[in-house]
Amino acid sequence: MQYIKTWAVTLLAIALFACGGGGGSGGGGSSGTSTAPPPGTTSGTENEPTVTVAGATVNSQQAARFLIQASFGPNMASIDAIRNSNVESWIEREFLRTQILHLDYVNQFPVASQSQNIFWESFWRRAASGKDQLRQRMAFALSQIFVISFDSDLSENIRGVASYYDMLGRDAFGNFRTLLEDVTLHPSMGTFLTHIHNQKESGTRVPDENYAREVMQLFTIGLYQLNLDGTIKLVGGFPVETYTNADVSGLAKVFTGFSWGGPDKSNTRFFGGGTQDPNRDVIPMQAYPQYHSVSAKTFLGVTISAQGTANPTASLSVALDTLFNHPNVGPFIGKQLIQRLVTSNPSPAYVARVASVFNNNGSGVRGDMKAVIRAILLDTEARDATTAQGNNFGKLREPVVRLGNWARAFNATSTSTRFAIGDTSNASNALGQVPLRSPSVFNFYRPGYVPPNTNAASNGLVVPEMQITHETSVAGYINYMQGVIPNGPSSSSGLAADRVTANYAAEIALADNPAQLVDRINLLLLANGMKTATRTQIINAVGSISIPTSSTSAADTARKNRVYLAIYLAMASPDYIVQK
Repeated sequence: MQYIKTWAVTLLAIALFACGGGGGSGGGGSSGTSTAPPPGTTSGTENEPTVTVAGATVNSQQAARFLIQASFGPNMASIDAIRNSNVESWIEREFLRTQILHLDYVNQFPVASQSQNIFWESFWRRAASGKDQLRQRMAFALSQIFVISFDSDLSENIRGVASYYDMLGRDAFGNFRTLLEDVTLHPSMGTFLTHIHNQKESGTRVPDENYAREVMQLFTIGLYQLNLDGTIKLVGGFPVETYTNADVSGLAKVFTGFSWGGPDKSNTRFFGGGTQDPNRDVIPMQAYPQYHSVSAKTFLGVTISAQGTANPTASLSVALDTLFNHPNVGPFIGKQLIQRLVTSNPSPAYVARVASVFNNNGSGVRGDMKAVIRAILLDTEARDATTAQGNNFGKLREPVVRLGNWARAFNATSTSTRFAIGDTSNASNALGQVPLRSPSVFNFYRPGYVPPNTNAASNGLVVPEMQITHETSVAGYINYMQGVIPNGPSSSSGLAADRVTANYAAEIALADNPAQLVDRINLLLLANGMKTATRTQIINAVGSISIPTSSTSAADTARKNRVYLAIYLAMASPDYIVQK
């Protein structure tokens, strides 16, 4: 997919690094020692499962390419682990790893200092160095489908958001029906989509319809009826809508009578007043029958009869079962997960294979997320190297994933072991994206986004991540990485000990040989996906930085600048930006 043109801009880097300055600082950071408790390992020790299953042997390139799809990126240790085993065994071992909770990390800090930065510390710590890579990558993918955002009334609810993200991580390996219910009843989702303390109809008041609409449009079935392969069903040449306004109104009645969890179901607790349960932000919402609609609820061809006694739990069960069993869910969710992990434009056959596994895991179970993950990552369309070279195959690496790639590839950490990277949402001087702070429930970008006036549009392709790709964000990313690569991102705590920096020892050891240096970076960041011309250009640029023989100090600086430049040009190249 040739739809990014950044190479000309990145050639400016040659002059920047060849001058010996090593790039910008990436922000300031005062010296000092962190006063926060050491993060340590939370909610259990990170285990090393030993399960092994049958699978084909892969080489380093194949292992790296798989890890680019299934994790926040490869490093040499993870490449070697798969090369000495197989991708099937890696997946099964990931399923058995202990989940390390973001909430436990947040809880180590005093309530007064539980800012969004603390959650992002935990996010980057797990993305960069966590062993549970498949879980973390899936949680991030799911967070872009089942969206909540700090850019809302959740801006100061750090524990709630951390708990929600942990829930996505837990349910990523469970059943979709469980995931759907947990999302629905989480107080962070209730707050974000305003169905917490939603009341039954009375007089001119009608139930809040926000969640009822989005749970259909975005979380389960989408706007139009789909074939198994994800293509839109047409009747008389026109798409068929999956639901109407009447369906939204009927379903909205189901989501009445749910509010804050706690030891009682008083009116005061329902509205959030009085003595609040200290864990109300992290425990599921509970049912308050007195506020639940008892009238008939009709939606999607199903009617829940009028209730003599309000039974919100029974109503919810019918509604979620109806959504879960809708034929759209497999192709609708399956295609989006393929887009997040593998390729933006999967073939209808690929979508159909994944949707079929969603519908039946082979043992009669619907919604088995482990089976869906296997189907996505092990599909021939995901693994075949020839398919990957097709013009319709691939996806843009979104900015958050790019920074995760860098951190993992070069074993980034900090002196304090905190990952105080902070807010990266500014498009002009950072990534233009930050985890769990999208501008709306529609995520940072839509799965069906078509960039206007592009080759992709002319060829009928979607490029979701292009919705946050523009002149400002392209230049902002390049400028940001110019400082990050040599110095690490700015420390959000302001403490030098918390600043995340890479370990380039292995790369510096190869700096005297530009070709070997570039080939190592090519494997770690692009799974050997550099085009010959790109590789040659970067080798020549790196070689243009001479290594003096008169001064050991000057030689060391030159070697570092060769490494910085090689990584920088690789990460700014179209070959890297487009994941194949």
